[in-house]
Amino acid sequence: MHAFPELRYEETRTADLVAQCLEKWGLRVHRGLGKTGVVGVLQRGTGSRSIGLRADMDALPIQELNTFEHRSQAPGKMHACGHDGHTAMLLGAARYLAAHGGFDGTIVFIFQPAEEGGAGARAMIDDGLFERFPVDAVFGIHNWPGMPAGTFGVTEGPIMASSNEFRIDVKGVGAHAAMPHNGRDPVFAAIQIGNALQSIITRNKKPIDTAVLSITQIHAGDAVNVIPDDAWLAGTVRTFTTETLDMIESKMAKIAAATAAAFDCAATVTFHRNYPPTINSTDETRFAVEVMREVVGSDNVEPRTEPTMGAEDFAFMLQAKPGCYAFLGNGDGGHRDAGHGAGPCMLHNASYDFNDELLPVGTTYWVRLAQRYLAEGIKR
Repeated sequence: MHAFPELRYEETRTADLVAQCLEKWGLRVHRGLGKTGVVGVLQRGTGSRSIGLRADMDALPIQELNTFEHRSQAPGKMHACGHDGHTAMLLGAARYLAAHGGFDGTIVFIFQPAEEGGAGARAMIDDGLFERFPVDAVFGIHNWPGMPAGTFGVTEGPIMASSNEFRIDVKGVGAHAAMPHNGRDPVFAAIQIGNALQSIITRNKKPIDTAVLSITQIHAGDAVNVIPDDAWLAGTVRTFTTETLDMIESKMAKIAAATAAAFDCAATVTFHRNYPPTINSTDETRFAVEVMREVVGSDNVEPRTEPTMGAEDFAFMLQAKPGCYAFLGNGDGGHRDAGHGAGPCMLHNASYDFNDELLPVGTTYWVRLAQRYLAEGIKR
């Protein structure tokens, strides 16, 4: 899979491989949810409990710098986030559970496309994922560089932030730069808007409500001696709660309009909500922590991991079902061969490499999680 990465909603080769494996091992296979998603269903006994296990399949538009034999064969595409490893771990669990059983109930293996900006989780849900394959809870894991290899990190409540993007278009009146009084400067207005937006974080948001508002682009003009008619700035907003996000979006619109008007300009805000915050339910997280401790030992599980302002579309599944999303340590990069490219072994990096030592750890976690959940359920 690493050698043949596919971008969001293009995961046909990967989906074929997943489906062929699942069918060979005796699972009921369903395709086409979220365009290229694959669902495998494994049922034993007469138990009424059901559990969903999810892995993502898509790669990133990055030119790989690694030089090992299994490096990407697709120019400009790379598994730089470890989704190939996630898929391999879940396939490993499906193979083991199909061969050995050890459970009474239903396991739904969810192989999701388009996590990287394509909202593949939402697409699968919109195509009837949980109506066709009802589960009592759903679980996911993501490898995490910097954490010791094979350790788990998780927390109750928010573990990843919402992801949102904005653009503010400022309309003014152009003029010669030597005669600014003849125009209405949208560049000056845009700068003031950018400064004023930070007051939302420092003066409108509760200090204990975590949020980030970052302006990452500002564009205007084509000549050094001309005040342009238009300017625009854009960026991202990250929050852990929808309430904080609602407040920020509302304040941004008011500040942009009022600030632009103060300089006789006009401003329009376009705000797009990409992914909601990833929020772990309490009971399912505590249950998952028990399984993690069983697999790797208590010393290798951090149940109060610091949340990250990064985002993850597994959030859509956690909006629909209770569950838990956790990090599995990928190490510090020391597992890579000497021939790897320059740079750290971080996610979305051209030198990233999934640590193969995680494969049995993640697979064992999935197996034990499914077996225990179907046997015990959640004690609320």
